[in-house]
Amino acid sequence: MKEVSRIYSLPLPTIRRYPIYLRAIKAKIAGGDLNVSSAVLAEELGLDPVLARKDLAMAGVPGRPRHGYPAKELCDAINRALGWDNATDAAIVGVGSLGRALLGYSGFEEQNLSVSVAFDANPALNGETIHGVMVHPMTELPRLAKRLKIKLAILTVPNFAAQSCADNLVDAGIKGILNFSSIQLAVPKGVIVQNVDLAQSLAVLSHAIARG
Repeated sequence: MKEVSRIYSLPLPTIRRYPIYLRAIKAKIAGGDLNVSSAVLAEELGLDPVLARKDLAMAGVPGRPRHGYPAKELCDAINRALGWDNATDAAIVGVGSLGRALLGYSGFEEQNLSVSVAFDANPALNGETIHGVMVHPMTELPRLAKRLKIKLAILTVPNFAAQSCADNLVDAGIKGILNFSSIQLAVPKGVIVQNVDLAQSLAVLSHAIARG
């Protein structure tokens, strides 16, 4: 999380689009392209060309007319801007159905994120290994977070337990929480919460389908 201040110096919409650009650029590199064009990327991703050009310019890699950007250099620069150039260890808190699924999710590796430990309040899960990650009781959180230097947690607990778990995470020194509950967490200044609201996304889809 040492990159937080640098990340948030970029506009949030740009930050949210950067992973999309990364996937497209990596596909170009895999196909043998040495350079990428913001206009081509914009067309493929359904984005405004001017917006794409501004987004990519913020990565700090100069492009050349008729050549575009050096693909590998641009890919590395976006990773640095997002703080994905250094491996980050994370913890999952809540090992229900969603937590178990995320423990088996290989996509975290693309962001150089390693889920190295899991926690759950259910004593029956203590010591269980899921997708190679051991589950520990919540009482072990402060000790293991410090020993493993974990600053990021993925919160997948029921709504009624979300705030108390967030309080425990803050007390353990966690600086970033990816929150899958629908509760708006109250955290002190210096702790960043990113909400993943599945209900909100489903509402947008349902509304669009109903109007169609």
